[in-house]
Amino acid sequence: MKKAYLGIDIGSISTKGVVIDANNKMLADSYVWTNGNPIGAVKEVLAELHKKMPKGYTVVNSGVTGSARKLVGTALGTRIVKNEITAHAMGTLSVVPDAKTILEIGGQDSKIILINNGVVSDYAMNTLCAAGTGSFLSSQAKRLDLQLEDFAALAMTSKNPAKIAARCTVFAESDLVHKAQIGYSKADIVAGLCRAVVLNYLNNLAKGKQIKAPIVFQGGVSKNAAVVREFEKELKNKVYVDPNGHLMGALGMAVLAQKAKTETPFDFNIANMEFETRGTECLHCANNCEIISVHREKKLVDSWGNKCSKGEQK
Repeated sequence: MKKAYLGIDIGSISTKGVVIDANNKMLADSYVWTNGNPIGAVKEVLAELHKKMPKGYTVVNSGVTGSARKLVGTALGTRIVKNEITAHAMGTLSVVPDAKTILEIGGQDSKIILINNGVVSDYAMNTLCAAGTGSFLSSQAKRLDLQLEDFAALAMTSKNPAKIAARCTVFAESDLVHKAQIGYSKADIVAGLCRAVVLNYLNNLAKGKQIKAPIVFQGGVSKNAAVVREFEKELKNKVYVDPNGHLMGALGMAVLAQKAKTETPFDFNIANMEFETRGTECLHCANNCEIISVHREKKLVDSWGNKCSKGEQK
């Protein structure tokens, strides 16, 4: 039997899964839309990973990260549950061992991670504003009647990007309409949007941070060559984009599972089990705690949210 390790990253927009061997070589990967159903998305990821995995391997440990990590970690019985900063740093360092700066722009949030001697020294996250994220670019593409896949290619043809005020989504959309009305081409407008995303990121999230090379850019927006180009212009440095940059959180959790001192074998048949989450308000005291409980095959496996023993689920 050859050992393998599973990592899962459950985001608000997408859910990713990776299986690696003992040498951190990727054996299988999966990327699906979460669609507001993290348990369902994870089931889909597990089914795809199981199908792709080479024969002769057994998953002996697993790890989970992402916005729904507590929920999914509990449902799957995974002991290694970490935040996105730790997961992305571990995944990136397994690919670019000397990385010093990680730029990450996802569907609904963005983050910057600074690394010193292989250890996270500083970070910042933006989860409050959609401006400067993948969802912002996606919504603007729809306004311009463009497929998101064509967005970057069109932007790369521009020689005169329009100046778009992108500190706020509402202002950006208003500015976009104005630029179209005064005669800017579609190519110049989308190039301006890509530049605005970069300036928004650097002037807000990365403000005051010392960005040092090697610089790694990841998340769904890293697939946009025009955004990569603008980062390189502003930072006056090469920005490295790994082909698997969208999987770095999941890869990081697989690496952490591989490094763990103890192992917890993982059974892919868990994807066929029935899971249910229930939200209730405890009325036993003035706290009125919102309690979340997770049931597997109609049996309670865990719950959280109670601030006192009166809200414990049995």
